[in-house]
Amino acid sequence: MLLLAIDTSTTAITVALHDGTSVVAEDTTLDARAHAEHLAPGISRALGQVGAEPGDVTDVVVGIGPGPFTGLRVGIVSARTFAFALGVPVRGLTSLDAIAHEAWLGGHRGDLLVATDARRKEVYAAAYVLDDARAQRSQDPVVARAAELDEQLRALPTAGRGPLLYPDALPHALAPLDVSGGALADLAVRRLVEPPCAADGELQQVDPAHGFDGLEPLYLRRPDVSPAPAAAKSTLG
Repeated sequence: MLLLAIDTSTTAITVALHDGTSVVAEDTTLDARAHAEHLAPGISRALGQVGAEPGDVTDVVVGIGPGPFTGLRVGIVSARTFAFALGVPVRGLTSLDAIAHEAWLGGHRGDLLVATDARRKEVYAAAYVLDDARAQRSQDPVVARAAELDEQLRALPTAGRGPLLYPDALPHALAPLDVSGGALADLAVRRLVEPPCAADGELQQVDPAHGFDGLEPLYLRRPDVSPAPAAAKSTLG
């Protein structure tokens, strides 16, 4: 296995490679606006770190957001194109899950809020419970002003850039700030090779795509730019 992970949902344009045992390469550039310019070079640098060629990649996973429209689309389109050209599977994961997973890898346990920058003075936010087994989402992603989130959520330790942007509303900042390609890759491999436990504790036999979210972008709101309405036909002449 050589899994390529891509995420462009946050300030980090991040890619990583995972060989099925560990993350073997990662490349991240922080730029809130130039996702398209940085992504392809980042993939090339990550492959170069391990002396691999694009044809060595066996799987692709991409963060599907939530995130701003343009940046998010760059990652998803690139992942689809890369996978199509090689004829390998491509799968999607909610980007906030990767941030929660990195917090879990870092040793955090208990409740967690992930809140990333949604611009327009809003955050993308989701709640999680982190136990010894995994980070489990307990509330699906929403977009809202930080101060308008439920008071109990705002009191939780919070990963993502939300606490830096809105410290009064989200006072309990916790690393990481952005999605890590390495954490996304690690989460993807775990979901591929470790079927989740059933309620009675027994392992379930599941489809290989179990635990993935498809490839539809998770925008949570309409894009800033939309096609102009069709012009009315002239009645002159």
